[in-house]
Amino acid sequence: SEGGFKTAATASGEEAIALLREDISQYRAIVTDINLLGKIDGWAVARAAREINPAMPVVYMTGTHWEEWASKGVPDSVLLLKPFAPAQIVTAVAGLLNASPPVPTAE
Repeated sequence: SEGGFKTAATASGEEAIALLREDISQYRAIVTDINLLGKIDGWAVARAAREINPAMPVVYMTGTHWEEWASKGVPDSVLLLKPFAPAQIVTAVAGLLNASPPVPTAE
């Protein structure tokens, strides 16, 4: 939020996917840790987001499992290794948003 983005936080991967399915148009990008509470991890959250909106920018963050990004991460995503500066999230999200085509909206 300090970077000018409105944020929504969830306690689990299941909650994140439920929010996305409820109204994806509220979200312009996903920032997810790989290790989440519940049975669904960040890899699955990103895949679900891309099923709903194939152009959804995705930023992963992790202190572990970074080596799985090539096989489990969605294409055209960014991975931030912990520890990182908060400004790096803003830079990653802004870079992906600027590189992505506009998200289609229902009219």
